[in-house]
Amino acid sequence: MTYDVHLRARRRVAVYWEEEATEVRRCTWFYKGDKDNKFIPYSESFSEELEEAYMIAVTLGEWKKKLESPNREVIILHNPKALLVPKLMVHYHPVASSDDWVSTPTEQGRPRTVKRGVENIAVEIPHGEPLQIDHLVFVVHGIGPACDIRFRSIVQCVNDFRNVSLSMLQAHFKKAQEQQQVGRVEFLPVNWHSSLHSTGVDVDLERITLPSINRLRHFINDTILDVFFYNSSTYCQTIVDTVASEMNRLHQLFLQRNPQFKGGVSIAGHSLGSLILFDLLTNQKADPEEDEHCAQVSRTTSNLRSIEEVKEILKKLELSEYCDVFEKEKMDRQALDQSSAAPGHSECGAEPGSLSQHGDSSEDVRNCQYRDVGLGQVSANYPQLNYKPSIFFAFGSPIGMFLTVRGVKRIDPNYSLPTCKGFFNIFHPFDPVAYRIEPMIVPELEFEPMLLPHHKGRKRMHLGMAQAALPPGPGLLLQPPAPQPPPSCLAELKEGLTRMSVDLKNNLLGSLRVAWQSFTRAPVPALEAGSTEAEAEAEAGTEKQPDTKPEEPPAAVKEETPPINVGRLNGGNRIDYVLQEKPIESFNEYLFALQGHLCYWESEDTVLLVLKEIYQTQGITLDQPLPGSQ
Repeated sequence: MTYDVHLRARRRVAVYWEEEATEVRRCTWFYKGDKDNKFIPYSESFSEELEEAYMIAVTLGEWKKKLESPNREVIILHNPKALLVPKLMVHYHPVASSDDWVSTPTEQGRPRTVKRGVENIAVEIPHGEPLQIDHLVFVVHGIGPACDIRFRSIVQCVNDFRNVSLSMLQAHFKKAQEQQQVGRVEFLPVNWHSSLHSTGVDVDLERITLPSINRLRHFINDTILDVFFYNSSTYCQTIVDTVASEMNRLHQLFLQRNPQFKGGVSIAGHSLGSLILFDLLTNQKADPEEDEHCAQVSRTTSNLRSIEEVKEILKKLELSEYCDVFEKEKMDRQALDQSSAAPGHSECGAEPGSLSQHGDSSEDVRNCQYRDVGLGQVSANYPQLNYKPSIFFAFGSPIGMFLTVRGVKRIDPNYSLPTCKGFFNIFHPFDPVAYRIEPMIVPELEFEPMLLPHHKGRKRMHLGMAQAALPPGPGLLLQPPAPQPPPSCLAELKEGLTRMSVDLKNNLLGSLRVAWQSFTRAPVPALEAGSTEAEAEAEAGTEKQPDTKPEEPPAAVKEETPPINVGRLNGGNRIDYVLQEKPIESFNEYLFALQGHLCYWESEDTVLLVLKEIYQTQGITLDQPLPGSQ
C-alpha cells in the first residue's frame, strides 16, 4: 500500500514520497448542497453531537431542535417521521449575522440535505486494492512539476494510472483473478524535478529573467528549461543521480515492506523521463559472468567466420598455399585488415553514428562500439540500478529525436539494452513530442507502427470508416462500401463532445467546418501490419446485407505480409505502438496536440498494453485476445 493510516492520530501518511499528512475521519453524518456533486462528511466531534440529538429526537419525539455547526451553521431537526425512517433528512441554514433587522435563519440561503449513514448514497466506496503484488513499475515524469492538462503532480497522475490498471485487470484478467493467479501491479512515481530546482538554480534564473510577461517566463523557467538542464553536464548529473538513487531507494523500501514479493521490476518514463531512463539503461553494466559468456560465444562464432573469410580472400588473391599458415597463427579477418590498413585508418568496424551490440569479436572493436552507444550523450557518471528491469515503457517519448540530434544515424539491429530485454515506444498520433524508434533500426523499409487495440476490442468510428474506404492493395481484401458506424461509436463521439471544456467549445465550431471536409475524405490512419485482413473481414461481416443477394465479388488474392525484423531492442518484437485517437480528436489534430501528449495517464489502451506485456512474462494472458494484438 502507498499510504499508512494512523487511526489514533486520524492521519494518513504517504510511504514512498513526500506529502503532507491528511486527515482521516470516521464518517457517520454527511451534507450536500444543491450545487455539490457528492456528500461531504462532518467532523467526528460534530457528528457525535448530531447523533446524540438524533437519538434524543427519535426516542422522545422532540423535533424542531437546532444545533450549531463549527461553521456557524444551524442544523434543524424537523422531520417527525424519523421514527419510521432510519435515514433522517434534515436541513440547515446559515446563521444570520448580527444586524438591526435580526433576520431569522429561515430567511438566509437555501437549505442543504443532511444524511445519516452511507446507505443510498450514489457513490461507490472502494474495497481496497488486492494485497497480492505481482510486479513493480517505477514511473518517471517529464518536464515541469505538472504532468497533465489539469496541472496535477506525478503522484496524482500515477494514482490514476494505478486505478485504471485495477479496472483493466477486472475486465480482461477475470479468469486469472478467479484462479488467484493475478493480484495487481504496483506503480510508484519517481520525482526528480523538485531535487533539480532545489539546487538554487531558480534563484539564479530569477535574477536574469525579464519582468515582462511574468507568468509565461515563470512557466518556461519551471518546465521548458528542464530540457536544457538535462543537456548540461552539471545538471544532467544531478538528474540522473536523483532518478537512479530514488528508484533504488524505492525498490529497497518496497522489498522491506513486502518481503514476500517475488515478482519482477519494470520502468516507465513519460516525455523527457523516457530519455533519462534510456540513457541510464544504455549505461548499465551486465553481470560479468553473463557478459563473459556472451562474449565467449560471440568470439568463437566470429573467429570461425573470420577464418573462413580469410581463406576466401586468399583464394581470390591466388594465395591458397598460405591458408595453413594463417590458420596456424590464428590470424582472422581483423588481423588481416589491421596489417593492411593505412595509417590513421579507423579500426572500428561499426558505422559512425550507430548504436552497436556489445561483445564483438575483439576487445578493440568492442570498446569502440561502447563509445558509439553513448554517442552524443552528456558527459556524466551514470549510476547503476540495483535490479534488472524486465521491460522499459516509453510514453510520448522524444528518444528517437534526441538520438538523431546527437548524431546517431541508425541503431544496430543486434543492439539491445544491457540489462533490459523489453522496450515499448507508445505514443498518441497527435503527440508533438513523440518520435518513432523502428525507422532508425531498419531505415531501408517504410512501414507503419503497430496500431494499439481498443480496450473494448473494437475500432473507433472514424478509423473503421477510414479503413473501409481504403482501396484494395497488397495484403488487403476487396471490401464492399463502408459500413455505417455502430451505435457504440456514436455514443463515444457524443461522450467526447460532452466532456470538452468550455474554452475548447468556443473554438470548436470553426474547427469543425474545416475538419469535417478532411474527415469525410476518410484519411488513411496508421494501420497495423499483419492484422489488416482479419480486421477487414470483421468489418465486412458487420455490414447488413440487402434482401437481394448481389453477385459475390471475386475472391481477393491474399498476400502474406512478411514479418518485419526490427532487431533485438525488444527481443525481436515490434517497438512502436500508436494509440487510436478519439472521434472528437480527429476533427482537429492541432487542437488536441497538447492533450495528445498528456493523455497516457488515463488511457485504458496504454494501461492494458502495459499489463498485457507484464503478465505475458509470467505466462498469463488476457481472457480473450484483442483483435489485432501481437
